[in-house]
Amino acid sequence: MSYSLKTLEASAPIDVRIRMAALWATTMMIFAYVDLFSLFRPDFRAALDQGKVFVFDVGQPFLLGVTIYVIIPSLMIYLSLVMPRRLNRVVSISLAGLYAITIVGGAVGEWSYYVLGSAVEVVLLALVIHHSWTWRAPKTD
Repeated sequence: MSYSLKTLEASAPIDVRIRMAALWATTMMIFAYVDLFSLFRPDFRAALDQGKVFVFDVGQPFLLGVTIYVIIPSLMIYLSLVMPRRLNRVVSISLAGLYAITIVGGAVGEWSYYVLGSAVEVVLLALVIHHSWTWRAPKTD
């Protein structure tokens, strides 16, 4: 028996807001674990010991930037549930697209676990875009 996304949605209708919040939450979980797994890599730890992540110096500006980078999609978990539909669509499409681009860029030349995690994150963000794009206003009687 095969199922399509449409079949699954029809059999268990879940509000678009909840689907989007769940996609953002799942993306953030993978985001966190993939980055944590990097701490098991000798090359990554050696660079950290030298105060570097990729080409960036680890210091207050870097850590502030990374914190902001992580806070935004984390807030989208909640904001997906409470923002007005039109604003939600625009913000979700814009942010998911922007984050997908940065994730793909960050995965170039990385180890396979990182590429796999990044690929799953991009698929989840593509689903955020899909749900946002196809989200229609509720029908009024």
